[in-house]
Amino acid sequence: MDDRRRTVRRVGAVVLLANVALALAKGAVYVESGSLAVGSEAVNSLSDSVYSLVVLVGLYLTTQPPDFEHPHGHERIEPFVSLFVAAGIFAAGALVFWQSSTTLLAGDIAVNATPAGIGVLAGSAVLKLGLYRYCLTRGADANSPALVATALDNRNDVLTALAALVGVLGASAGFPVLDPLAAALVSLGILWTGVEIVRDNVNYLVGGAPPDDLRAEIVERATAHPEVEGVHDVVAHYVGPEIDVSLHIEVEGDRTLFEAHDIESDVVQAIRELPEVDDVFVHVDPKELGEWKEDEAAERLVGNAEE
Repeated sequence: MDDRRRTVRRVGAVVLLANVALALAKGAVYVESGSLAVGSEAVNSLSDSVYSLVVLVGLYLTTQPPDFEHPHGHERIEPFVSLFVAAGIFAAGALVFWQSSTTLLAGDIAVNATPAGIGVLAGSAVLKLGLYRYCLTRGADANSPALVATALDNRNDVLTALAALVGVLGASAGFPVLDPLAAALVSLGILWTGVEIVRDNVNYLVGGAPPDDLRAEIVERATAHPEVEGVHDVVAHYVGPEIDVSLHIEVEGDRTLFEAHDIESDVVQAIRELPEVDDVFVHVDPKELGEWKEDEAAERLVGNAEE
């Protein structure tokens, strides 16, 4: 837990500092050149800076240790942090689209393409590519939806920076209309990032099921115990970014209470070793009670995993 706490906070601080630096650089170049493509990127980086600050604060809250009011910790706040990121992204995308579309309709396009504008956009693309890979790796390692959402935003920022660069280069080549067109394309990229983040976090909030391969791994770990003859009524669902699991295991009825307890504890421990899993609830069904039954869903999951 301490490693996760340090990781997510460090990544949040790095992203915040990078976005503030980019917003200042792009803003200065926009004032000098008047390029809507650069201006849209400045707005994008400014919104990134604001949400990065919110993410940093949110990650600080989500990585607080469990307490009396929150015995499972505070990780379940994290999907809400991601949705706040998405809201900020939607607002930035709408603003950039409005600015570029009104400029195109007015036909009043004046762009002063400068080496500084080209340099800041190219540098932004390189920096954002590095941040994308950094955040994605750390987010996957720490099972952090907020960091993964941040990674997706940085990935799309690479594309929007390149689109803006095309606009600036087109304007310098005598085609100024490419500048607001590039800004409009940037806005669509911004909006699509928001859609991706919302889509990826809905399951965390509504208690959706985890991917089939993870559910198959849960079933395999339960049935790997030599005393477990089968499983049924396997339920795995998200509670925030973590997963709660409940299942019934089938054992022979001549086991003592101590033996049944040990079997149940071993299965719980095996499943809890999965990094995505939080709580595990196991019910022991003795054969003689007639509660053993076929579970087509569990068999399908294991069959798919073996294929």
